[in-house]
Amino acid sequence: MKESNISVLLDQRKPFSHIGIIVIAFLVTFFTVLRKENTGPVIEKLNTFLLIVALIEVFIFIALKIFTDLNANITGKEFTRIILKRFLLFILTCFISSMIIYLIFKYAVTLLTGGDLSVVFSRFRNYELGPWIKTTLGGLTIGAFIFIIIQWQDAMTREQKLREENLIFQNETLKSQVNPHFLFNSLNTISSLINTQPEAAEQFINNLSSVYRYILENGQKDSVPLQSELNFITGYFSLHKIRDEEKIILDINASDAGQFRILPVSLQILLENAIKHNIASRENQLRISIYTEDQHIVVRNNLQRKSTQIASTKQGLTNLAERVRLTCKTDLVIEESNDFFTVKLPLII
Repeated sequence: MKESNISVLLDQRKPFSHIGIIVIAFLVTFFTVLRKENTGPVIEKLNTFLLIVALIEVFIFIALKIFTDLNANITGKEFTRIILKRFLLFILTCFISSMIIYLIFKYAVTLLTGGDLSVVFSRFRNYELGPWIKTTLGGLTIGAFIFIIIQWQDAMTREQKLREENLIFQNETLKSQVNPHFLFNSLNTISSLINTQPEAAEQFINNLSSVYRYILENGQKDSVPLQSELNFITGYFSLHKIRDEEKIILDINASDAGQFRILPVSLQILLENAIKHNIASRENQLRISIYTEDQHIVVRNNLQRKSTQIASTKQGLTNLAERVRLTCKTDLVIEESNDFFTVKLPLII
């Protein structure tokens, strides 16, 4: 995954990141200390500069730990919720870390200069706490403003990328559904039925029309009711059944279909994939089962691979897997044994 803008900007492993931190610390020190007159000896100004450098380094380290590994495939609402939770954690962690670092720094300076260590904390509590809180909150506010701008840019880029990818894979998937080979065979079937079984030919044409109407109307949607998809698959399979008679057996068991939604025309890919790559005859029937299991729709067929066939590009399964990843935020499960080929497609509640 491509690095986000904030990860690139705050990457402490890059030398230029440290140079940038030093420049920022110098500017902060200049505007808070150096530009004022009679602010104390040079050593005090240097101490302030070093403290600011240390704090910025620690803040960036905390930011990298908290804001990395954000899943780019989650929804915008979920992304915002996670960002807000992590942002609050970031502010709280930085605030506590800043206090600890400040006190450690004060103790170290006092020790090196031969001062009284016993008064460091009381001096901080009685005289320095107010200015420290004001300065720390001011710095965190500026950092938060910069962070929000960067995250907003990241979110815009991420959403645009997801829209483009989703559109590409939906279009590719839709094109793969309108299978010229399937249409060619269907037209040949109609031609053979017209003279011998005109009523069957009419029913075949109606089913074929319904199949393509469903594809055109639903191919670009994010999801459809599972029952609608199963009705579509039943109509689609009836076209194969008329042509192939009893060579292919389809068994659908999804009594809880009303509870779920599914990616449109996704089951058709899996059904077509099973028919395309397996032998089907009256003696060795191809048996395809479709059933629900643990919020998945499972498509399972017995393996009867064709001995001679053109090498598959697996583009249909690849496109479907990408659509599942983009829309359902999870992976398509593909399992293969010596006897069965199984695909588990996640359902949407």
